[in-house]
Amino acid sequence: MAGARKVGLLVIGGGSGGLGCARRAAEFGVSAAVVEMGRIGGTCVNVGCVPKKVMYYAATVAETLHDAKEYGFDVTVNGPFNWKMIKEKRDAYIKRLNGIYDTNLNKANIEKVVGRAIFVDNSTVDVGGKMYTADHIVIATGGYPTMPNIPGIEHAINSDGFFELETLPKKAVVVGAGYIAIEMAGILNALGSEVTLCIRHEQFLRTFDPLIRETIMEEMTKAGVTVLKNSTIKSIKKSEETLNVSFDVQGSEETIEECDTVLMAIGRRPYTDIALDKVGVKLNDKGYIQVDEWQQTSAENVYALGDVCGKFELTPVAIATGRKLAHRLFEPNPKSKQSFDCIPTVVFSHPPTGTCGYTEDEAVAIYGADNVKIYKTRFTAMYHAMTERKTATAMKLVCAGPNEQASLSRLKATQELLNYNFLNSVVGLHMVGLGCDEMLQGFGVAMKMGATKAQFDACVAIHPTSSEELVTMR
Repeated sequence: MAGARKVGLLVIGGGSGGLGCARRAAEFGVSAAVVEMGRIGGTCVNVGCVPKKVMYYAATVAETLHDAKEYGFDVTVNGPFNWKMIKEKRDAYIKRLNGIYDTNLNKANIEKVVGRAIFVDNSTVDVGGKMYTADHIVIATGGYPTMPNIPGIEHAINSDGFFELETLPKKAVVVGAGYIAIEMAGILNALGSEVTLCIRHEQFLRTFDPLIRETIMEEMTKAGVTVLKNSTIKSIKKSEETLNVSFDVQGSEETIEECDTVLMAIGRRPYTDIALDKVGVKLNDKGYIQVDEWQQTSAENVYALGDVCGKFELTPVAIATGRKLAHRLFEPNPKSKQSFDCIPTVVFSHPPTGTCGYTEDEAVAIYGADNVKIYKTRFTAMYHAMTERKTATAMKLVCAGPNEQASLSRLKATQELLNYNFLNSVVGLHMVGLGCDEMLQGFGVAMKMGATKAQFDACVAIHPTSSEELVTMR
């Protein structure tokens, strides 16, 4: 298009996945531009993983202070938690990260375009009246929090709004059953809020293994979080300086009164308002962009990755996918694509959760009950030997293969057979407890390499640690 700025790669969205793709492409000498209408870094850096982890650390310090006396420290807390101070320091940290991202783009000679991109055709986008054309366009626009259409919803905040709070809520209602709701409810509770977590069913984290769901439910309630099960939020009413929140609980109305914060964490939607219809990019029935295994959309030279595709909506997955796509297009490495098997992930609950691979139910569905064997343990971490406060540690290994009483005949059509050294393979690892968030990464490497239960057992345990349980289970 005449007068348009021409680049080799144009990325729509300056979040983790888009930046990962653009920077890797630049390493191959490709001229690249990133279009972003908000703060650089996307959800993770600005209103997601990074500021959330800061608040999680603050919450764990609160728990440690509670335990300190039992480890011989005469600790006196002279005032309430200073939310204002940590918010100011956290926001300054995020601003520094934004600056580092800008610096990295400049160093890589990647053009940053501020504004909203709208497709003109499959090689051109319009950003505030200026045209950009590219040989390849990558959509990495991410998503945004969902809010229900109920009376009084204007009085609620979403997960983005959590990071705008100027004070610690005295009484908070958190609505949602996913990991965002669990993490934020846990943070608020540990820092001193009175927290009610409202979920639509009997359980939260329903896509996780039962060991995780049940243990976290037990630990959250033990820590003081009230869980209102089988509840659907109906309205929020403001009364002077507080909020009254009404729920339908199995046909009966229940009201939580005098709250000062209602936090909705009921899910996220993909951001696709970029005129995709002009280029024929197809969406699935949930509104996510359809891509094949190579991140190719239904439009030629247009690709998509990250949360906008709705598959493993995790920052490291988006980064890895973006880099793999850049290798395929520009190295070029025609076989480069992201594998979505055996991805380790953590929930920063209290205590933290780590999970990798199949749940027990998924493994049984894939391999058959006769071909699956479960190893599990539950104990109290040694840290709590000195403390009155106790949290549980629970671990499970899901193993599958011919050495688990199996007949191989029913498995030969299974794609997973090609992905593992299928001999008593560890196909699922699930754990809750102190340190589980930090110990998972190494076990994720082992599982990705197809480690078997026998190989886990052959590793000498590190003692005394919680992680040694994973190599000593019988």
